[in-house]
Parts: sequence; structure tokens; C-alpha cells
Amino acid sequence: MRVLAISAALAVLVSGAAGVLVPKQAIAAAAARTPFQVRCEDTISKTISVLSTRSNGFTINNQLPYRALTLKTGSIDGRRETLGLTVTRAQYSATLGGPMLQDPVSGYECVAPKVELKLNYAPVLIYVGNEFAPGTCAYNVILEHEQRHLQAYMDNLVRVEKVVRAALEKRFDARPLYAPSGTAQSALQHEINSVWFPFIKAEFDKGNVEQAKIDTPQEYARLAETCNGDIRRIIEQRRRKQ
Repeated sequence: MRVLAISAALAVLVSGAAGVLVPKQAIAAAAARTPFQVRCEDTISKTISVLSTRSNGFTINNQLPYRALTLKTGSIDGRRETLGLTVTRAQYSATLGGPMLQDPVSGYECVAPKVELKLNYAPVLIYVGNEFAPGTCAYNVILEHEQRHLQAYMDNLVRVEKVVRAALEKRFDARPLYAPSGTAQSALQHEINSVWFPFIKAEFDKGNVEQAKIDTPQEYARLAETCNGDIRRIIEQRRRKQ
């Protein structure tokens, strides 16, 4: 079982009640652009969307016994022990900005939003039960298993970046956005909170499927018999002492 918690932060230039972003057709006939549209579309900078990801590395902890690790996963049922555990959390943040113009005649404003999203996993912590001394065959096998989880997290981060980048570029496609005066920035903030963050969370959560594929009954059986059965024997010895 892997722990995937979600944390999110949002930094914006202004705040307020959410507005409604509308296409230009809502403030002008499709046949011709108004002077305000000309100002918005020809004079202010184009929409910019930026997305960045980074990996924060990992550390290894060999201080806790396997029973403590099993309790962390909530699976201390006498049937499955947790010999190693990989823990991290997905993190994402958004920063909004961009130049804005207002039109007193129509009561609308336009903004060329600059949207910057940052995605990453918090530093990964890999636990290996302290029953398995570093450098031994058993320790190395368990660590190798946990590093498969680490790699699955990193692969998922790359996948999430691609999906979110494509969606971001499609949504903010170099056209200004229009809203009633005084609401454009708050509408963008509302969109990030209500649409983009749930979308990003859902994409990160899809990585749980690949994590589950690593922890199969067949894999546990294989681990128990590796190193000439050392892992199985060590666990049986600890059980008898409890």
C-alpha cells in the first residue's frame, strides 16, 4: 500500500467573488470586432501558459521494524506484513497574472492571462524494516522493490505533466478572455480552484493503478523466497519472539 496525499497552493494577484469568463461573441457580433476587441486582441500581450515539474529526490530510512511499517499501511491483519514502504505526496500550485484592459462602454474587461502551474512530488521517503541489515541480500531485494515504486511515481509525474500541459495550452490558446469589469481575475482564480486543481488531482491519482500492479501476491511470494528464503525466515523468527 502506498501513501499518496495531496496538497495544493494558489497564489494570485487579486481576489474576490468569482466572475464568469465569456467568449468575445458575448460582447460583440461575430461579423466584426468592436474597438474594444481590437484593443484587447491587438495591443496587449498574448496569453501565456507555463507548466513546470521537478523531482525532489529520495531518502532511505532503516530505523523502524516491519511491524511499525505494517501499522502505517493499516494492514496488520496477520496475513500480510509490510517489509518496505515508499511514501510521498503530490504537490501542485498555480500563479496567475497578466495585463488587463477595461471598457467603460460595454462594462467588460479583458485579460491576457499568464498561468503558471508547478507540479512535483514531495521528497520520497523509502522505509526498509530494521530487521534487514543494509548490505544484506534481503535488504537489497526489499530496497529494489521499493525503488520500483519510486520509479512509478516519477513516471507518473512525467505523464501528468504531458496531460496537463496539453490541456493548459488548449484552454489558454493565445486569446484574451472577457468578463464583466472587476471579475476577470477572480473568475480565473475560481477556474483554477474548481476546475484545474481537481483535474490535476485526478491525474495524479491515476498513478495508483501502476503502484498496485507492483504489489501483487506473486511479488510477495517471490520476495519471501529470495535470498535462499532469508526474508521468510527472518519474519518467522520475529513472529516467534512477539
